[in-house]
Amino acid sequence: MRQRLRQELSTRLAGRIRDDEDAGRSPMTDAEHRDQARKILDDVAEEDTRARLGRGEDVVSPAVEQQTVASVLAETLGLGGLEPLLRNPDIENININGDSVFVRWADGRRERADPVVGSDAELIQLIRDLAARTGTEERRFDRGSPGVGFQLTDGERVFAVMAVTSRPSVSIRRHRFKHVTLAQVCKAGSIDRALQSFLGATVRARKNLLITGGTAIGKTTMLRALAAEIPPWERLITIEDVFELGLDADVRSHPDVVAMQAREANIEGQGAISQAELVRWALRMSPDRVIVGEVRGAEVIPMCNAMSQGNDGSMATLHSSTSRGAFTKLAAYAVQGPERLPLEATNLLVASALDFVVHLDRPRDGDSRRVVSSVREVVGADDKQIVSNEVFRPGPDLRAVPGAPLRAGTLEELIAFGFSHESLTSDEWRRH
Repeated sequence: MRQRLRQELSTRLAGRIRDDEDAGRSPMTDAEHRDQARKILDDVAEEDTRARLGRGEDVVSPAVEQQTVASVLAETLGLGGLEPLLRNPDIENININGDSVFVRWADGRRERADPVVGSDAELIQLIRDLAARTGTEERRFDRGSPGVGFQLTDGERVFAVMAVTSRPSVSIRRHRFKHVTLAQVCKAGSIDRALQSFLGATVRARKNLLITGGTAIGKTTMLRALAAEIPPWERLITIEDVFELGLDADVRSHPDVVAMQAREANIEGQGAISQAELVRWALRMSPDRVIVGEVRGAEVIPMCNAMSQGNDGSMATLHSSTSRGAFTKLAAYAVQGPERLPLEATNLLVASALDFVVHLDRPRDGDSRRVVSSVREVVGADDKQIVSNEVFRPGPDLRAVPGAPLRAGTLEELIAFGFSHESLTSDEWRRH
C-alpha cells in the first residue's frame, strides 16, 4: 500500500501541476500543495479499501491507514535523507551514485557521506517526488525520459539520470549566496577593488557581458553580483534551462523581472520550448536587458541579436576553460543552430554583440575561492578570428592583474560611469 500511495501521489500531483499550467492558474502555494497531497493520499487509500472489499480481502484499520498516509506525506513533502545535508550551510555540492554519496564543502574539501536512501528504487522515487512538486510543470523521470533537472524550493539545482547509467545518479548544486553584490565578491577575495570598480562601471555603462569558466566555478554568483549594479527601474527578462538566478525574488533590487524557463516536451513529444525560442520571445516583451542563465546551444544567435539590437547591458554565462576559448564555443554553438551561420558571419555577429568576456578560475595557491582571472575587451572580427584585448590577464597565481590597455574611448566611457582607474598598477593603463 505504501508504494502505491507514493506512486499515485507523484503521478497525480504532476497532473495537477500540468492542469494548472494549461489553465493559466497560479502555481500552488506550499499550504495548497500540502492540502492537495493529503487529499490525493486520502483518495488513494479509500480506493484501496474499496478494491480490497470488492475482492473480499481484509482491509487495514482506519488508524493504520491514517498512520501510513501521514508517514508517506511526511516522506514525500520532506527531503528524506537529503534533508540533513541540505540543512548544512557549509555543504556546497552533493553528488549521489546509488548508495554512494559525496559532498563538497565550501572550503573545497570533498568527503563521503552516509547513504540518503536504502535502494536505487527509493532514490528514483525520491527524485520523482521532488520533481513532481517543484517548478510549474511536470518533470518526468523514467526510462522514456531518463534525465531530469529542476530547482528545489530553496534554490538548489538538481539534475538526475537513470537507465543510461548503471545506477541512478543525482547532482545537487547549491548557491550559498542568493543575494550578492560586487562589494561582497571583493570582500570574499574573488576580485580586488580595482576590478570591482571596473566591473561595476561596465554594467552601469550598459556593456554586454559574457561570464565564463568551468563547472561550479561561480558563474551564476558572479552574474547575480553584476546584476546588483543594474538600476532598479530597468525591466529584466531572464531565460534559463532550469530556474536558478532568482533575480525575480529580489523585488527591492529588481522589481520588474520576467523569469522564463525552457520547457521539455510532454509524454506525446509535444510542447517543448527551447531557450532559443524564449530569447526571441523576450525581444517582444520590451526588455531593458536580457539575461541568459547559461548559453549551451542554438540560443547563441538570438542572444547575440538581443545584445546588438538595442538591449545593451545584457548578460549571459558560458562554460569555457579560457576567456579566449569562449569565442570558439560560441561559434560551435552557432553552427548547430537552425541559422547555420558560417564562422565568418558568426564572428561578425559576436563581435557586434559582446563587449567584454569575464572569466573565472581557481587560483594556483590551493585557495578554494574562485577568482576572476581574465577580462577581454572585444574589439572586432577579422575573418575567422575574434579580435580582443586581454585588459585583465591571469597573474602568477591566476588572479587577474591589469593587462593590455583599454581603448581610449571605452576607458573614457567607463570613467564617466564611475570607474576609478587610478587604483590600477599597470604602467600602460596609467598612461591613459
